[in-house]
Amino acid sequence: QVQLVESGGGVVQPGGSLRLSCAASGSIASIYAMDWYRQAPGKQRDWVARILEGGNTNYADSVRGRFTISIDNAKNTVYLQMNSLKPEDTAVYYCNADVRTSWGSRLAPWGQGTQVTVSS
Repeated sequence: QVQLVESGGGVVQPGGSLRLSCAASGSIASIYAMDWYRQAPGKQRDWVARILEGGNTNYADSVRGRFTISIDNAKNTVYLQMNSLKPEDTAVYYCNADVRTSWGSRLAPWGQGTQVTVSS
């Protein structure tokens, strides 16, 4: 089994910053990619950012230049640094991983989500 646990959400004023973390644990042999998604109330879950095993990153247009995804391979933890936050960034943020387990299976687990609220 592979588990993902997000943390770091909270309430912040517009223009503020937050850093989210997502720690992967379990029988992990390799992490091919990790993604952040978000889901606002009443809306679909949208992709936010991705980091690949080699370190390449990609971002949704709505967050490019404000958010930065990074990974600590030793800790199997991905981070999302969010700067210049806007009210429209308010959502539950989820991480998702593309992993190969110790026994050779390919899994794509999700975390439980962490709430980010941007409000004055």
